[in-house]
Amino acid sequence: MRVVILFGSEMGTSESAAESVADELAAHDVSLYDMLDYDPEDLDVADFHVIVCSTYGDGDLPTGAEPFFDALDAREPDLTGLRFAVFGLGDSVYEDTFNRGGEICAEKLTARGAVQVGEHGRHDASTDVKVKDMAREWARSLPIRELAAV
Repeated sequence: MRVVILFGSEMGTSESAAESVADELAAHDVSLYDMLDYDPEDLDVADFHVIVCSTYGDGDLPTGAEPFFDALDAREPDLTGLRFAVFGLGDSVYEDTFNRGGEICAEKLTARGAVQVGEHGRHDASTDVKVKDMAREWARSLPIRELAAV
């Protein structure tokens, strides 16, 4: 099973977190893509998808994720059977919209029939926890071996 990591970023922090996830999952067949360079038509139910996404503005998707999800909304593909996990980035100073970008990603994928697995990772920029460290720890918790056996 291939692991496809897609990141949506505004300032590059999600890309850095996605690279840490890729490093942690290097024992698997891993591909890493900027959402700006990935077509929703390339989503394959045979792959496991990891979405790494920041939150921007008033709880919005970052600029790097908008075209991907706009295309997903416009095409309305049936994603039944697609499995994904989400690692979101945010700042709890903005408590009403904390980590909303990752939540939007999950909502849009599940609305098309995809299934979210594992814990929804939520990094908080207001803590001393480094995003790369949390991303690696979160990636270790993903049930990839179990999913590959299905």
